Amino acid sequence: MSESGKPSLCASQRPTSPEVTREQAMDAVRTLLRWAGDEPAREGLRDTPGRVVDAYREWFSGYAEDPEDYLRRTFEEVAGYDEMIVLRDIQFESHCEHHMAPIIGRVHVGYLPDGKVVGISKLARVVDAFAHRFQVQEKMTAQIATCINTILQPRGVGVVVDATHQCMTTRGVHKRGVSMITSQMLGSFREDARTRAEFLRFIDIDGGR
Repeated sequence: MSESGKPSLCASQRPTSPEVTREQAMDAVRTLLRWAGDEPAREGLRDTPGRVVDAYREWFSGYAEDPEDYLRRTFEEVAGYDEMIVLRDIQFESHCEHHMAPIIGRVHVGYLPDGKVVGISKLARVVDAFAHRFQVQEKMTAQIATCINTILQPRGVGVVVDATHQCMTTRGVHKRGVSMITSQMLGSFREDARTRAEFLRFIDIDGGR
């Protein structure tokens, strides 16, 4: 919940449905194993449900996190620094909400501070908090930018996400070597073409991959 009393734009999205027990989750994995055509009781699969449940706890830990918390501690003693701050190549792993398949890529974040800055590791933690949920890349891009803009209130924010989607590379059209790029520009990054161009130049110094 934000200070205004309205629901937070960045808050945890933990489901409101009844809590699922670990054993229920493991039973669901056993059902999928049987549906795929195998036998969960055989030796090689006997411990698989527990391993899958543990992996899900890690992969989707973002539902228990509020990204706002990572941005609340800021620093104002920056000797008047007011130029662009850019963190490139934040690696992330997520899962698409349509097929539960991995999304793997990198995020570039930039902002123009307005009197306060945040520790750079906190920007990476914001990315992870949103990535560790079922996602759509476009939505995740907007969530990261909106969260930074809402809490830090900078003069502008830019976020670019470059990722590959295994729902496209391992099924369906089976197209490998394809990446998807999304961006969200707010404030001066949207309104000022020079600011936007500077940001895009910073994140593409090496010409991309």
